[in-house]
Amino acid sequence: MNATVKVWDPYVRVFHWALAASFAIAWLTADEMKDLHEFAGYAAGALVASRLVMGFAGSRYTRFSQFVRSPRAVLSYARDMIGNRDRRYLGHNPLGAVMVLILMAGMASIALTGWMQTTDAYWGVEWVEDVHETLANLLLVCVGLHLVGVLVESLRHRENLVRAMVTGRKRAPASNDIV
Repeated sequence: MNATVKVWDPYVRVFHWALAASFAIAWLTADEMKDLHEFAGYAAGALVASRLVMGFAGSRYTRFSQFVRSPRAVLSYARDMIGNRDRRYLGHNPLGAVMVLILMAGMASIALTGWMQTTDAYWGVEWVEDVHETLANLLLVCVGLHLVGVLVESLRHRENLVRAMVTGRKRAPASNDIV
């Protein structure tokens, strides 16, 4: 059996799956079950807020400073990936980090526009409803891209990233991996 190392702590794993569940529940209940839809939206907003805190105060692989890279590093990684020269990252790779930020910003924006619709100032305001729905649809596309990215990286680096997000463990780093 290959040696493994702990990467994703329980907070990250619970956050990830709870956010996925919140989005799925909100998406599926948007038209029929408003109370559940709102609850899922508030849960998603609270999860993103907690993730922002943990991005600065959490464990090693939870911190933004560990995985958020410069635009130059992201482009370099993308070029390496296209040329099949990309290195394995124990935490998020630079493109994965961009997706994390996009998903969190999208979810926060959807939660914000959803909350706005419950206030006196924006109740029934069409543009807020339109923005909320458009953002939800765009986030669904981003989730699809995230899933494709997980599949591609799992295949390229021969590592089950879904299992890693369940167990918190990944294959121990090789000499050319970026920890």
